[in-house]
Amino acid sequence: MTRRSRRLLTTATAGVTAALLLAGCGGGDGDKSDSNGKIAGADTGASASTSPSASASSSEPAGRPKITFPSYASNVFEDQKSGDATKDAILADSALSVNSMDEAIFQGSTSTKALGFYNADKALGAAITYVQGYIDKGDTWIGKTRYFDRSVTLSGAKNAYVTYCSDESKSFLKNRKTGKVKNTPTTADSYVLYHTKLTKNAKGVWQTTDIVSNRGDKACQP
Repeated sequence: MTRRSRRLLTTATAGVTAALLLAGCGGGDGDKSDSNGKIAGADTGASASTSPSASASSSEPAGRPKITFPSYASNVFEDQKSGDATKDAILADSALSVNSMDEAIFQGSTSTKALGFYNADKALGAAITYVQGYIDKGDTWIGKTRYFDRSVTLSGAKNAYVTYCSDESKSFLKNRKTGKVKNTPTTADSYVLYHTKLTKNAKGVWQTTDIVSNRGDKACQP
């Protein structure tokens, strides 16, 4: 089953794509560039970072926006603790980036605070387009999505790469108006591999700034 209404976030340039893929294999590219995204609350926040809740909502400390899910949907993130405080903070903000996109889908709005708080630059533009696709089709989703095999590669003090897989076999598209659920079968396309770049902004938030995905990737299939 595939709940996503369209292929997600294939935004990176060829050079960044290569860097993301190399990071996924355990080697960063040493990029030192900073994120300057300012859309919808980007580049704001606090230095503290906590692991995101896997339940329907999470309340973040020190000015971070609260992310709320409806009771019928949840994201579950595995591999939240790496044993390294910096990597754990990156994993937490990476998960909150994912949650912010889904919250925007549930709210039917691309102007939510969390969307621009945890995403910037190309990733934010792609996230807005992605959410708008759901809105235009009148869709939301129901069920549980699992995120696993998450790993971090550091690149200097302010950049990092996170790779992870998603399992959408237990989440389904739902029409917002009729409530009808599209119970599609599980296929290879139910599994997606993501390569993401994160940049630490002035307030200490690890914003997702670039992302590429490959639906049906064999690396994520059981």
